[in-house]
Amino acid sequence: MPSPIVILSDALPDDAVAALKATCDVRHVDGRDRPALFAALSDADALIVRSGTRVDAEALDRAPRLKVVGRAGVGLDNVDTATAAERGITVVNAPDSNTVSVAELTVGLILASARHLTAAARSLEAGEWRRADFVGLELAGRTVGIVGYGRVGRQVARRLAAFDMRILVHDPYADIAGDVQRAGLDELLATSDVVTLHLPKTPGTTGLIGARELSLMRPTAYLVNTARGGIVDEAALAEALREGRLNGAALDVYATEPPVASPLLALPNVLGIPHLGASTPDAQLRAGRDVVAKVLAELAQLPVPAPTAA
Repeated sequence: MPSPIVILSDALPDDAVAALKATCDVRHVDGRDRPALFAALSDADALIVRSGTRVDAEALDRAPRLKVVGRAGVGLDNVDTATAAERGITVVNAPDSNTVSVAELTVGLILASARHLTAAARSLEAGEWRRADFVGLELAGRTVGIVGYGRVGRQVARRLAAFDMRILVHDPYADIAGDVQRAGLDELLATSDVVTLHLPKTPGTTGLIGARELSLMRPTAYLVNTARGGIVDEAALAEALREGRLNGAALDVYATEPPVASPLLALPNVLGIPHLGASTPDAQLRAGRDVVAKVLAELAQLPVPAPTAA
């Protein structure tokens, strides 16, 4: 019996690739090269991607044998899950792979924003000594509002509790216990010193933080987004920042990536980084191992294994 054909359109860790090669015919293609991808999909049993490959209906049309699509990461924004379901194609991902990495990055962005670390470092590199211009904010005793209390939101709350912050959470679907307090979105926005977003991008969350929501926030507050671009109305955010109605924003994700035309990146009170949430060897290794295990299980029609421990 021939080995299943698995297309890798983005890089995976070596040990994950080795696990595939033990039982599968593994073929590599650049997922950004659409003609090459389409040609490779013609006889593929499985496709494994990261964020660089768009698995839309057009791509799925070229894959008559496809049984499973694996996303080596958390979000499925780049996979047309509805069309896949219609065609009986299973879609799997690695939802626990980057939880710790994103949570740690979020805390780093909060600290960097509250203490103006990027602007201060650039000033010093320019030969300046402007200590009075970079007076920051202590987190202890301040309020952080966490919008979305899933895997990452919980880990962020756990870490910020160690800073003696008051923690408000808005998530109508999550169980909330301990010292964390549930709040409506408007209440959270109006009373938080830092608002950090940790929810998926869906039709219901796209544009969730728009002009009205930003107008509720304190002018001394910071907004942090390490979740998904498009949850925040970037034009409204830029206007609020320019007009001084918000102290600052720290962003790892954007509505369009790379954000070449974004008005946000030219603003001095924006700390923008290039979607680094999962950019640690630890997260990449977990994502590769977990998605390969799930793809192999699906190809073998076995129960899907539990994710690798963080």
